[in-house]
Formats: sequence, C-alpha cells, structure tokens
Amino acid sequence: MANEEQKDFNAMLHEDKGMPKMQIVTDKKTIQRYGGEKMYFAPPLAYDAVMKKIPYGKVITVGTIRDFFAKENAADFTEPITAGIFISIAAWASFQRGSEPTPYWRTLKAKGELNPKYPGGITAQKEKLEAEGHTIVCRGRKNFRYYVANYQDFLYEL
Repeated sequence: MANEEQKDFNAMLHEDKGMPKMQIVTDKKTIQRYGGEKMYFAPPLAYDAVMKKIPYGKVITVGTIRDFFAKENAADFTEPITAGIFISIAAWASFQRGSEPTPYWRTLKAKGELNPKYPGGITAQKEKLEAEGHTIVCRGRKNFRYYVANYQDFLYEL
C-alpha cells in the first residue's frame, strides 16, 4: 500500500466487499497448491476480530488465521492475497484509531517473519514484540529478513 496517511483504514475495515463468500476454483495449479477447490474469502473485520484475540506474549501467523477461517467455513483454503491486504488494513486502522487497539504486531508472516507493511515497518513491530519478551533474529545474506526466534513456542492456537 502507498500513501497510508491519506487513507481512511477504519472505513476500509468496515467494507464487506460482498464477503464472506465461497468460490469454487477451477485452476489446477491453484487446487494442487492449496489442496482443494473451495476457496473462502473472509471480510476485513473478521481478520481484525481474530487479531484482537491474540494475548500479550503470544503470536500468530497469517497462515494460522487463514487455516482457522477455512476450517470454520468448511473450505479447503482461505484466499491468501486478500488475507494479507486485510491484515494490513486492520493494522493501519488500529494505528489510525488510537483507541481500542488491535495488537497487529503479534500477527506474523509465514515462518515467523515480521511484516514491513505494518505502521512503522519492521522497526516498530520489532520494538513492540521485544517489549513483550520476544527475541528477533535477522536472517539472509543480501535481502535481510527479521523473524521471531522460536515463534512456534509462542504460537497462539485459535
């Protein structure tokens, strides 16, 4: 996303865009990659609600949230692109709101990776997670990425 300061993320958070909905996928590569043809789309507020449940000292991955929505809605998988977008919207909405915060910094990308698209980027997420007792490690030789060390030990199960 770009020009975050000029967008009303709380308005975006409350747009349902015709969701929740289920879609049948016919693309063979997609079916093979995600293990089925029933793809679920969750609305932005659903992601925000799940993210608000993550307690202090715990973390969750986008994949875990997607798996939860798929299971709860009898789908094979939850659409991955909108999931990433809606999680970013929830983060920015919380940042803009100031009150009733969503602890978005506790939602990690795959394998415990920090999310550079959150307010303040990786630096702010790193600070918030370290304040909760997590250790952040840097991996990579050229394209450095930051991860929560041993994030599996702190994963919150829905």
